[in-house]
Amino acid sequence: MSNFDRQQASFLSSMSAAASKLGSGAGTKRSLAPPSPSPSVGSTTSAAAGNATPRRDRGSTPSGSGSASNANKPIVYSQPALTGTGDNIISQMAYAVQWLRGKDGPQTCADILGYLSLNNRPEREQEYFVEKMRLHPKIQWIPDPNLSEQTWRSGTYMHRPTIPGVKDKKTLLEHLKAKAEKADMSGVSVKDLKDGWPECDAAITELEKEHHLLVVRAKKDGAARTVWLDDPDLFHEVDPDLKNAFTRVELGPPESMVARLLAAQLKPASDDPMVKAAQQASNKPLKKKKAQRRTGKATNVHMQGLLKDYSHTKY
Repeated sequence: MSNFDRQQASFLSSMSAAASKLGSGAGTKRSLAPPSPSPSVGSTTSAAAGNATPRRDRGSTPSGSGSASNANKPIVYSQPALTGTGDNIISQMAYAVQWLRGKDGPQTCADILGYLSLNNRPEREQEYFVEKMRLHPKIQWIPDPNLSEQTWRSGTYMHRPTIPGVKDKKTLLEHLKAKAEKADMSGVSVKDLKDGWPECDAAITELEKEHHLLVVRAKKDGAARTVWLDDPDLFHEVDPDLKNAFTRVELGPPESMVARLLAAQLKPASDDPMVKAAQQASNKPLKKKKAQRRTGKATNVHMQGLLKDYSHTKY
């Protein structure tokens, strides 16, 4: 047996051993399927690598010892065999985060696996999923205080929002006031608020009417995008008669406003637009003439101090 044949046989034996370790007894694996309201049909299973037998090509004749040549023939797989562990784990994790977001209290590991229909899977696959779930940034794992040593089944799980602790109008104002005390006057994204408080739109509208919040809304649908802290003590209601009188004032064209202010011996807030336009026209830089290109070609420029100039001589 050649060196290549020995390496190939060692690789196939290691693949068979790995497939048997990941097996569930029957040697078949199923992919993790997302939960659905109706029973889902089980996916087709693939044979383990250890049970796969090479298929002889048609029209080929054995050479040498016959069976020995077929045993050493490389196996060609159309696709990698499914190990079951980790299949669609991103989708399952997204379902788990969404489910925990709608729960008020902590949930056990059995509750999450039952919702995802993973409680009937092999124990190794369940443990693998729980380990990945504990590392997820949107999931908070609360260890069991009654246990000295935690297991993969111990503890409870909760959704970890982007802005923790904000669940109502009171906690929202407290969060904004805490930011202001730290000299942080940046706005809070409504998208981050909805991560832990999905029903915040109505409360934001009420706080805006009460002048506790300054809200930036989208022009298309008027949805709130960003909120800032506001002070209701700074708001003063304007008399309606003053509003009506202000709307009836005829200001006239902007060009005549400066002249009217100067006639009333008042200093205008801005310069006369006519004078400003004239100054801009006078200060407009003149267009430079394009320099004429020299027709002659200068040579030996670096030696002008050494060479004698005979350009004045005419022949």
